[in-house]
Amino acid sequence: MVAFGKKLKERSIEEWQEYYINYKLMKKKVKQYGRQIEVGSLDRRHVLKDFSRMLDYQIEKISLFMLEQQGLLSSRLQKLRECHDALQDEPDISQISNLREAYRSVGQDLLQLLVFIDMNAIGIRKILKKFDKRFGYRFTNYYVKTRADHPYSQLQQVFKHVGLGAVVGAISRNLHELQNNQGSFLSIYDQPVVPLQDPVVDSIKNAVDRLTRSTNFLNFMAQHALIMQDEDLLLPHDEQADQEEGRYHFMSLLLNLANTFLYMVNTYIIVPTADDYSMSLGAAATVCGVVIGAMAVAQLFSSVYFSAWSNKSYFKPLIFSSIVLFVGNLVYALAYDFNSLPLLLIGRLFCGFGSARAVNRRYISDCVPLKIRMQASAGFVSASALGMACGPALAGLLQTNFKIYNLTFNQDTLPGWVMAIAWLMYLVWLAISFVEPAREPEEVHISQESNSDKDGNMEKGLTKQLLLAQEETEHQDDEDDCDGSEESAEDSRKPANSIVAAYKLLTPSVKVQLLIYFMLKYAMEILLSESSVVTTYYFGWSMSSVSIFLFCLGLTVLPVNLVVGSYISNMFEDRQILLASEIMVCVGILLSFHVVIPYTVPQYVISGFIMFVSAEVLEGVNLSLLSRVMSSRLSRGTYNGGLLSTEAGTIARVIADATITVAGFLGQSMLLNVTLLPSLIICVGSIVATCFTFNSLY
Repeated sequence: MVAFGKKLKERSIEEWQEYYINYKLMKKKVKQYGRQIEVGSLDRRHVLKDFSRMLDYQIEKISLFMLEQQGLLSSRLQKLRECHDALQDEPDISQISNLREAYRSVGQDLLQLLVFIDMNAIGIRKILKKFDKRFGYRFTNYYVKTRADHPYSQLQQVFKHVGLGAVVGAISRNLHELQNNQGSFLSIYDQPVVPLQDPVVDSIKNAVDRLTRSTNFLNFMAQHALIMQDEDLLLPHDEQADQEEGRYHFMSLLLNLANTFLYMVNTYIIVPTADDYSMSLGAAATVCGVVIGAMAVAQLFSSVYFSAWSNKSYFKPLIFSSIVLFVGNLVYALAYDFNSLPLLLIGRLFCGFGSARAVNRRYISDCVPLKIRMQASAGFVSASALGMACGPALAGLLQTNFKIYNLTFNQDTLPGWVMAIAWLMYLVWLAISFVEPAREPEEVHISQESNSDKDGNMEKGLTKQLLLAQEETEHQDDEDDCDGSEESAEDSRKPANSIVAAYKLLTPSVKVQLLIYFMLKYAMEILLSESSVVTTYYFGWSMSSVSIFLFCLGLTVLPVNLVVGSYISNMFEDRQILLASEIMVCVGILLSFHVVIPYTVPQYVISGFIMFVSAEVLEGVNLSLLSRVMSSRLSRGTYNGGLLSTEAGTIARVIADATITVAGFLGQSMLLNVTLLPSLIICVGSIVATCFTFNSLY
């Protein structure tokens, strides 16, 4: 691997050399500024002004050249259009073939321009990161916000390049009309479902997709899954993509998503009945916290060994997961007839030991082609959300009571029986249909882990175009070259080899984001797990009423993410959305307290929805940001970013469920306020940490 400056020089088009960002000069300038500030010959205000002016000039040079090239391409397309029009009256096969080749030639030149834009976009982002790292504050936020917001923004030309869309459209439409044409000119607008088989257009489409990723619902949902991706520089032909195509199997992906869905159903199907089941075994209703939380306790350990197992296989851990979950649900259901609370807890522990979410994430990250990985990641989140909603709803339908021999089937045991049958059917489907993908050699695997380190600083919403620009693989080597780091290039690409090592890779802002994730999971678990006990005590709700309430909460997940991903995140900075949603979670918690006035259903329902919906907004934005700012060394290996976030959320759930059981010793009248108090304290702490972390830098 070579530094970005050398890579830029190697991949530059010779006749365009003077129009590329002068990365070498700007890197020297950053070092020079550092020395001048150290000796006191220059103040920081002057540095900011001088560096801004220099970068403005570089961006202006790039954007004006882009416009010039777009004009040349447009002129060529206009001339080809005239030839195309002439052929409509007198079609000629040979002329059509020549015209098609001419359009392909324009397409190849457009592809060169896209690579030019990509290289410069990477250079701009890198030099901004270097500047921030050298001087210890976030100049990037200021620079991007002031330049991107301006009506005459030249920075937008580099990162949005709207004008190129018309060029791409013209090439695509005309090539489609000329494709295998025997005199009939059909438009892509008339037959949009007809696939275009031209490789040039496919390459252009892939290039534009990778360059113009903006925050939309699908991308937002995909990042919500925290499936971190290693992406190489934009190239016309991606060999890694070909390898992924060979490893991809649609039914195996579907089985992974089905596993995700069933596991979430399994997690929440017992929530409406856990208190009643505990009481039927002679325990207090609040023991439901331990029953529900037992699954999360086991998941703390299962996440690690499943993540390690997925380094070698996907099929075997999924088989093991299905068997363990089948046994766990069977034991959970049998605990009623054995009248054994320990057996009930063992059943839930077994279910937790079968959590294969780490495998599900890893399969999408490693085996799904890049072009559909975003859709697969969004599917992972959607399957989780759907399972969360369907679990309580299914429990509400299992309202029956009968016996077969000595086995009891009622609202308490049926969730276990139903899930045991579901996992058994899934196990058969898995054994028949899953295809184990070919494993890459370890050396190749490690070499692919050289994706660029994220700088770890929380970026503002308007920085998204910068962060979503194509990542470049030589970032760490470049940082070493600039800053004299003693860490070898090989070490900089290795994944973390322990939880402690992974934690050390986290920057302060990322740690705050994990605290936020812990807080929202804690608050949501308190709300969901104690809902049955609280509503029965205050309102006398039946199990069906609790199920409907939880089902309605679960149904809000996808619509909320749709609104945030498609609209809100495009209107406000991520920092603003984070802070606002944290405050709204806090408001929901405060409204949930039972004070002097009688506790009413509207108060509980409204405060619960405010808390849950705000937490969903917070989770989406928080994980979307985490997926972009975590170190790339956490994108692979056993101790990856997905595992860290899973562990943080699982620990929160364990503590929340334990809090419910401990608070139960004070009586059900005290349960609500006692469990809400830690939620409030943690929420206020996360708000303070957010404000301090995001405002302490420039």
